[in-house]
Amino acid sequence: MVHVVIVGSGIAGLFAASMLADAGHEVTVATKQRTKDSSTNWAQGGIAAILDKTNTEAMEAHVQDTLRSGDGQCDEAVVRSIISEASERIQDLIALGVRFEKDSDGDFSLVKEGGHSSKRILHAKDATGREIERALSSYAERHERIHLRPNTLAIDLIQRHHRQPEHGVAGVWCLDQLTKEVVTLEADAVVLATGGVGQLWRQTTNPSVATGDGLAMAYRAGACVDNLAFIQFHPTALWSSRERPFLISEAVRGEGGVLMDNVGLTAWKEATKEAEIKGEAKPSPEPYSFTLKHSPEGSMATRDIVARAIDQQMKTTGTGHVYLVTSHLDKEGLARKFPTIAGRLAKERLELGVDPIPVVPAAHYMVGGIRVDAIGRAHVRQTGAVMPHLFAIGEVACTGMHGANRLASNSLLEAVVYAHRVAKHLIDQPPEAYEGQHPPWRADGLNALKEHAPIVHDRASLVSTMSQEVGIVRSNQRLRRAERRLALLNKEIELIWKGSLPSRAIVELRNLALIGHLVVTDALDQHQNRGLHFNVDLVKDGTPE
Repeated sequence: MVHVVIVGSGIAGLFAASMLADAGHEVTVATKQRTKDSSTNWAQGGIAAILDKTNTEAMEAHVQDTLRSGDGQCDEAVVRSIISEASERIQDLIALGVRFEKDSDGDFSLVKEGGHSSKRILHAKDATGREIERALSSYAERHERIHLRPNTLAIDLIQRHHRQPEHGVAGVWCLDQLTKEVVTLEADAVVLATGGVGQLWRQTTNPSVATGDGLAMAYRAGACVDNLAFIQFHPTALWSSRERPFLISEAVRGEGGVLMDNVGLTAWKEATKEAEIKGEAKPSPEPYSFTLKHSPEGSMATRDIVARAIDQQMKTTGTGHVYLVTSHLDKEGLARKFPTIAGRLAKERLELGVDPIPVVPAAHYMVGGIRVDAIGRAHVRQTGAVMPHLFAIGEVACTGMHGANRLASNSLLEAVVYAHRVAKHLIDQPPEAYEGQHPPWRADGLNALKEHAPIVHDRASLVSTMSQEVGIVRSNQRLRRAERRLALLNKEIELIWKGSLPSRAIVELRNLALIGHLVVTDALDQHQNRGLHFNVDLVKDGTPE
């Protein structure tokens, strides 16, 4: 029997926990807030999968769509291996209680999203993540070998030999947010499943817990990180002057929703009115979309293309948003398929299938992360060797699946496949127990932080810098300005960190500032525009932009 600590309670963390516990191992799941407070819970779209492995044509189409979306940066072997495992992992999720939507014939209801050439996405209406989280959380809460620790914020990894990452890790220091004390979670293996870093940007679809904690901890421990320049902005987050962005699923465009600006919307309405007067069929809205100037696929192009198209249109027209138009679609059908979205729109006095929906791009997914091998093992930054006892799965990991731009609904699939691989590896090859002493958390001479204003100001400054200088479209000048600002900010934060007892505010700020620096550094190191990284001072394939 081994003891595994999993940090994070999304689909990746809870799926791995269920496998390990079923095999008789003890698992502690540490999560910053409640178990359900994860990016998985917020995922609307679904999970891409070919269920019939004998359908080689469909499998190959999924592979090619993924490679095309990744813009030459995917690891094709990884892509093929993940897609080939999809049917088994879907069956595993169903066995754990996940209820995917079915049609009247009892077959799985499949939808299409941007970048996909066919319908291949399983879903639970527009709340797939919530359904997966419900099933996995319920299973974990009932399992006697899974020990859930909510309100437990991971601070740093405990190395088996200090400053020698090649020896691996032996646990995690965590802040118990109820007692305000630092606790030591000892482990034979640590699995990081901490999600992304959306809170670095002002507009984000991510929950408040998405502050890059696992990525920052791993980097400080000497792990290799990769592809951090590739931050995916979801093209269609509901614009609201009162509340945080709310994701409008790509599946709405898959049903026929079209993106327009004011000019296109006005022209389409006039053409529709004229057609009605003449007794002619209503014109399709798609030819009136500005997205056609960027891709022949229009509103259904991949996320990187659509997000840049929206960003450019907003800057050109000086408006704060564009519109997602659905009034040409079946209103009742949309309400049935997207009840969560319909309910949220009602708060803004908008109706799906009737009103133009104001949308903006918002930070959504960290494509890069901790570099891992085919079974989820982290690598040492300096040597490239495997870092013993440390694994990463889900959004925090960089497997090579997504390349420079994640294809919609591939992330949940990647997460569950790699969770399965990590758990199977730990079951088949249990790690040796750590016999050394776990060093105590350094707390002597430290006092609780008395003045919180600098932390609030520094976090606001950090988010402002990332939002203004490191967004969808970048330039060398803006990136270097961000680099200078973040260098100073990291120094100031480190001074506060070294002199204070840990709190959630300072732990998160320390992690966010480090990841912000790494994102900027990687962006400056890019020599071509690919996928989600677009720098106006670079070229693509030798052609000036």
